[in-house]
Amino acid sequence: MSNEHCIRIDRDGHVAEIVLDNPDRLNVMTLPGFFHEVRDAIREIGADDEVRVAIVRAEGRMFTAGLDLKSAGASFTGADGGSGASEATRNMSLYRTIRDLQDCFSEIERCPKPVIAAVHGKCIGGGLDLITACDIRLASADASFSIYETKIAIVADVGTLQRITAIIGKGMAREMAYTGAFVDAERALACGLVNRVYPDREALLAGARELAAEIASNSPLAVQGTKMVLNYSDEHTTDEGLEYVAQWNSSFFRSNDVVEAMSAFMEKRPPKFEGR
Repeated sequence: MSNEHCIRIDRDGHVAEIVLDNPDRLNVMTLPGFFHEVRDAIREIGADDEVRVAIVRAEGRMFTAGLDLKSAGASFTGADGGSGASEATRNMSLYRTIRDLQDCFSEIERCPKPVIAAVHGKCIGGGLDLITACDIRLASADASFSIYETKIAIVADVGTLQRITAIIGKGMAREMAYTGAFVDAERALACGLVNRVYPDREALLAGARELAAEIASNSPLAVQGTKMVLNYSDEHTTDEGLEYVAQWNSSFFRSNDVVEAMSAFMEKRPPKFEGR
């Protein structure tokens, strides 16, 4: 287990940035430290009423080189089960580790606040697991993406295969997963993996912050409710989704933010939402 600190949180008004901050090691995902830090950061942001939107970005020359194979070696070989452990015990230990890592990135989906991934440089392996759990993905022109796990003889197991088909479609998802080949920013934009491509990292960060500020200017109750309804509708029928949103709006329609929106409209001024 690595004791490196891989993540920091920067705050600016209603926007928080979760920064992958281990550039000397290409922001590798140490096991389990990196994953636990991501989960802790997301939970902290989710519980902070001042934060309305989060951005995930990285320092250094790339977003992430993916899983740190050195720190993952013990889990891959089953050594974490103990020197005298049976094969079944080692297998169960690895199973529990995988489920824990999956939960860390699933926390991004569970976060009530929208999460924007801003990707520059390479985004390899576990990086796809992370960004496919985000609500929105943006990239710089030098970004490239690889579901690299097949290149190292394993199956991607922390969320990419479960999420990416809904984002880019079956054919493209399978091509990326079977080949492990890198997809450049232009093709990522064409297939819907990213929403926008910016000329360079500086423009990417400016664009991500502008988008986050635009989202944060809306009612946080409405934005968070919309995320919950969208997530619910992904896994339920249309009728079930309609029932869910009807219950949501009937519960929150009398919020102070709704009153403020109506008043601002009548007074021809920008609304000032407080999330109440």
